[in-house]
Amino acid sequence: MCDRVAIYFFIAASYSPWLMLRELGPWACHMRWLIWVMACIGALYVFFFHERYKLVELLGYVAMGAAPALVLLSMVDRAGVRELAVGGVFYVVGVVFFKSDGLVPFAHAIWHLFVAIGAGVHYYAIWRYLYAPPRGLLHTSR
Repeated sequence: MCDRVAIYFFIAASYSPWLMLRELGPWACHMRWLIWVMACIGALYVFFFHERYKLVELLGYVAMGAAPALVLLSMVDRAGVRELAVGGVFYVVGVVFFKSDGLVPFAHAIWHLFVAIGAGVHYYAIWRYLYAPPRGLLHTSR
């Protein structure tokens, strides 16, 4: 159960810096709250209905991955969008293995690898485009 709950928070945490540190337009404010509300609802869902309605859980993951992406497409500064898309592709391809659990050997572990790679790509994009200082601002003193 804990690993499934963590996925909801992985997704929310990978979108939050973009929603907080970029100029995004009127829907960004709502999406900042919505993404974390969705993560909390997903965590509660896992706690109360673990393994009961797998399609609902799958749709929750996909909705959390897609909804903030729609807001991020309104960014004026498009730097980092490619990395966000690549990370999202890893998340979505991983869903195939999530649904293949029991059919493909080690499918659940493979799904976790895809999620970890997607999160890693998102982390890199956050570090490079949101937190690292612009290259022209680095000064050396002699």
